[in-house]
Amino acid sequence: MATAQQSIHNMTPTQKVAALLIALGSHSAAELMKHISEDGEVEHIALEIASMQKLDQDMLTLILEEFFTIFQASDYLASGGVNYARTLLETAYGSNKADSILDRLVSSLQTNPFDFFNNADSSQLAASFQNENPQMVALVLAYLQPENSAAILSALSPEMQIEVASRIAAMDRTNPEVLREVERILENKFSSVVSTDFTKAGGVEALAEILNRSDRSTEKVILDEMEVKDPETAMRVRELMFVFEDILQLDDRAIQRVLREVETKDLALALKGAQESVKDKIFKNLSERAAGMLQEDMEYMGPVRSKDVQEKQSYIVGVIRALEAAGEIQISRGDEAEEDFIE
Repeated sequence: MATAQQSIHNMTPTQKVAALLIALGSHSAAELMKHISEDGEVEHIALEIASMQKLDQDMLTLILEEFFTIFQASDYLASGGVNYARTLLETAYGSNKADSILDRLVSSLQTNPFDFFNNADSSQLAASFQNENPQMVALVLAYLQPENSAAILSALSPEMQIEVASRIAAMDRTNPEVLREVERILENKFSSVVSTDFTKAGGVEALAEILNRSDRSTEKVILDEMEVKDPETAMRVRELMFVFEDILQLDDRAIQRVLREVETKDLALALKGAQESVKDKIFKNLSERAAGMLQEDMEYMGPVRSKDVQEKQSYIVGVIRALEAAGEIQISRGDEAEEDFIE
């Protein structure tokens, strides 16, 4: 049995599933395979079944026991939550095995809170949220898909937008028990419209991602107001809303305008750590002579510190954001159609 345990320990999850299906027999295995939604996963399991050598009885017994404990833990989680499941599993299997089972199970079963709102109409949700507590609305938007959060945020009144945006930016961690209770209440309240660790959501990253998908007027109202109330947070959000690789979103005219503001040595250092597509975009917008000089500078400086590259990239991003704020360039967004320019 010790040899079998070692062999089980070295098996991948896919191999264990394949072994389980073999143990269950062809009829039961076929029924289970119907419920595996990912085609690629089905193919991987089928390949493992095809290549798997004969399994001895000890290995099959251990595999069946492992899946039994996982299914048992799933029932405990569904009926009484994580703490209830942990208590029962520790009683049956000891604390170490209970922790191992729950860690795997919770991570595989974890879903985003308020997911039921993702399929609701954003304008109806915004109308329903308008008179709700801004903190509650911020909590929901921090967990929704960014494009849905952006649509809802854009449809709120300007005053509500600012309140909600500020709370998203300031948010850090929320107790999962509180999340589940709020989720239960809201699912019942808005039904017509629609891990053991603390869960992280919100923060400036979440707000930046939401605003990146919002219309420009919404972005401007929120960030302008945040500049007054909390300039440091506003600056962090602005920095996250456009990263160096997003240069690919700029048209040629905008890139040429940016290049007039940046010295060759700074550009060379920033490009040392850039994607090839970004480099190509830059070189495409330089004259042959300027491109040659830039290439020489990049080769001459040799290896550089990552920190120095990031600083120069941040500096260039700042130039881009300043030019956009001044109305001299426009940063295209994925969901915006290109605008025609009249010469």
